Parts: sequence; structure tokens; C-alpha cells
Amino acid sequence: MKTQEAVGIRIKELCSERNLTINGIANLSAVPPMTVYSMYYGKSKNPGIINIKKLCDGFGITLGQFFSTELFDNLEQEIQ
Repeated sequence: MKTQEAVGIRIKELCSERNLTINGIANLSAVPPMTVYSMYYGKSKNPGIINIKKLCDGFGITLGQFFSTELFDNLEQEIQ
């Protein structure tokens, strides 16, 4: 699994836990809906830490909480 896919899965988990739609978290975080859609579906090649931080603010969590999951712990190294 690639990092961008893991980011999308994590956003899906957090939206589901909080009963939020993509547009809902986009509004809460001030990230454009198309950017969230791109991240949500793993299409964004580089989602950017600033956008992830804004999403975390919208979810009411820290960056550490976003990334502190087995999903990210088990990613293989990506060298391109």
C-alpha cells in the first residue's frame, strides 16, 4: 500500500467515526472539497502536510493522532 492510499483510508475512518461527509470535513477544515476528494480516494500524489493538518483541526485531533495507527506503522518504505 502506498502512503497516499493510507491517507485516504485514514480520512475515511475518521469521517465514518464522526459521521461526516467529504463536504462536511472540507467545510470544517477549510480545505477545498476537490482536494479532500482527491485525498479521500488516494488520487493525490502528495496530499501535503498543511492540508492534513487542516483536516486534523477539522476532525479535532492532532497530527500524531492521525498518523498513530497500524495503517501507517506497517507501510513499506517508498523510494522513487
